[in-house]
Amino acid sequence: MKTAILLSAAALLALAADQATLDRGQKEEALACAPCHSLRLVDSQRLSKATWNKELDKMAAWGAKVQDRDALLAYLVANCGDDKPPAPPEMTKDGTRPQRKQ
Repeated sequence: MKTAILLSAAALLALAADQATLDRGQKEEALACAPCHSLRLVDSQRLSKATWNKELDKMAAWGAKVQDRDALLAYLVANCGDDKPPAPPEMTKDGTRPQRKQ
């Protein structure tokens, strides 16, 4: 019984730590990515961990200021990984697709 309680407590602590990392990653996304482009562009991608890692290398070479790379990478993989369903299309408030400027 004691072992089960300890294992449950350890699992809850791990989940809390993971959520804290994802929260930091989301904040890092806003700080590092949003100055140059919309977060929709980032969040609509479906990339593997290796590809996200290369993307972060590329963005850093282009001047992106990433303070907590590990948290950002964890967030991107968890929310925009290649195992996630495609992002829904962009819609206006009335449910139609926005008109593109030509």
